[in-house]
Amino acid sequence: MSGSGGRDRRAVRHAAPAGAPDAGELPGRPRTIVVGGGIAGLAAATGLAERGVHVTLVEREPYLGGRAGGWTEPSGLAMSRGFHAFFRQYYNLRALLRRADPSLSRLIPLTDYPLVDADGRRDSFRGLPKTPPWNALAFALRSPTFRLRDLIAINAAAAAPLAAVAVPGIYQELDDVDAETYLRRINFPPAARHLAFEVFSRSFFAPPDQMSAAELAAMFHIYFLGSSEGLVFDVPDAGFDVALWNPLRAYLAARDVEIRTGTDVTAIEPGGARRFLVRTSGGPLEADAVVLAADVRGLRTIVGQSPGLAGPAWRESVGALRTAPPFLVWRLWLDRPVESSRPAFLATGGLDPLDNISVLDHFDDQARDWRREHGGSVVELHAYAAAGNPGLPPGPALLGQTMDRLHSLYPETAAARIVAESVLWRQDCPMFGVGDFARRPRVRTPFPGLVLAGDAIRIDLPVALMERAASTGWQAANCLLARWGLAGHELYSVPTRGRLGLLRWLAARRPRQQPEARSPEQPGRTLQEIRR
Repeated sequence: MSGSGGRDRRAVRHAAPAGAPDAGELPGRPRTIVVGGGIAGLAAATGLAERGVHVTLVEREPYLGGRAGGWTEPSGLAMSRGFHAFFRQYYNLRALLRRADPSLSRLIPLTDYPLVDADGRRDSFRGLPKTPPWNALAFALRSPTFRLRDLIAINAAAAAPLAAVAVPGIYQELDDVDAETYLRRINFPPAARHLAFEVFSRSFFAPPDQMSAAELAAMFHIYFLGSSEGLVFDVPDAGFDVALWNPLRAYLAARDVEIRTGTDVTAIEPGGARRFLVRTSGGPLEADAVVLAADVRGLRTIVGQSPGLAGPAWRESVGALRTAPPFLVWRLWLDRPVESSRPAFLATGGLDPLDNISVLDHFDDQARDWRREHGGSVVELHAYAAAGNPGLPPGPALLGQTMDRLHSLYPETAAARIVAESVLWRQDCPMFGVGDFARRPRVRTPFPGLVLAGDAIRIDLPVALMERAASTGWQAANCLLARWGLAGHELYSVPTRGRLGLLRWLAARRPRQQPEARSPEQPGRTLQEIRR
């Protein structure tokens, strides 16, 4: 079975702007520069090129894919920014991948991704029903971290937003409180909080006490109560470059997209022979429009060096974007295999600093080839929101503790010799912190012809992570296409509000909660009222 399964019948279609099918019908063919070759930039470039717009894509790194990129190390070994889960409800990302792989044959399903905590308790997503709310209920009832009295003790009134999410309304309700405080407020069982919600919150590269509760609620909606796609996901059958981005690069090249990798963009100046002059390390470029799809640091730098993009409020919103704490990706090529019963992907809770273990040779053809040749195994370790200085290599304490966790969970690795290793230590993922949503910049900017895209950019749809990047990329293309009277591209999402009418009704009837005092257990954090 490939990753080409049908779409949830309750998915919401967001219609494309109407217009002419091709820029060839216009008096002059528009020229656009897309800054950033990650998922957002690739989606924008695809959307524009398919309507006949001339596109130049400029990417700082020597590879495409951004934080989902892959490349070959000088040693000849494949490396990437780390494991990514391609969920079935990532409709707009999957639409992008279908351009080069119509049947999504390069995506293969992982039937389970177990979670384990420090006490050895284990959760699984295998065999759960797909239909809400039975999927979440079945998960809770069979989880070792839930007991019947725990479910009864949950504060149903305070927990109602989890069951009745509306986007963007959930951000008005919960963006002023952190996820950990909110889960305590609803009396969510501590063990389940660590094993389930903490694992998911850390997939946003931030600890729960720094993450917005609104993002947590939206995530619960996207992956549990808002979608019938199920809780399992797909993974590429080889490195991201080989399976995904090299084929898409060929697709774009066939549509006259010029791709310049290894090229920095330093500033954008309005004016010139066309509307914008884009300064790059390879020389200036002129364009009628620009899609800024850089990461947070790149976006802030470019805007900071572009005084012609005047507008204090907008510049302040870009400057306020934050990055999450640093993270570690450590890929190990071992001289002996891990046990065949080990899952391809294991998430951990309460086992700091380790967040997950991937056994790549269980699903990645390049890793399998290495295993067949060397008789070993390719294992990847992740540590999110890790302690350390992002400007320096990860410290020996972090590496040592991460390795100790691997040996504890997979004892057979303790005797293995490391044949090769690659360590990636970065701090470039966006932060989805308390109160951030309202001040995030949107796709549209105050400057006609300049749009933003990326997973840090606000879009009022229930999307997250890679799907947010893809959705903003398509939307950025649509904004520019509409300027030129060209047809846009439709988007899909899970329902924009809780799909269960009874739960929405109950949520609407919940009583108002009085403001809470400052918590003595958490000095310095105000427990603000959940706004009704």
